[in-house]
Amino acid sequence: MANPLFNALSGGSPAGNMMQMLSQLKQNPLALLQKAGFNIPANINNPQQIIQHLTQTGQINQNQLNQAQQMAQMFSSLNKQ
Repeated sequence: MANPLFNALSGGSPAGNMMQMLSQLKQNPLALLQKAGFNIPANINNPQQIIQHLTQTGQINQNQLNQAQQMAQMFSSLNKQ
């Protein structure tokens, strides 16, 4: 099963510019995720609340969230080098 969080970040392409997408996600997570097709109410703008909403509504599952968190940790460690 494809991970919708990865698709949102990469524009559906594994070769997408992940660093640019991560930057956009940091700047305006709600807009990027809504553009990718996630249904997120406009009054939710905190990243933790967004993730909680996505998991509670079944838009992503725990495995997909874990994968995205692992990827974020990898990118974070690369940025520190």
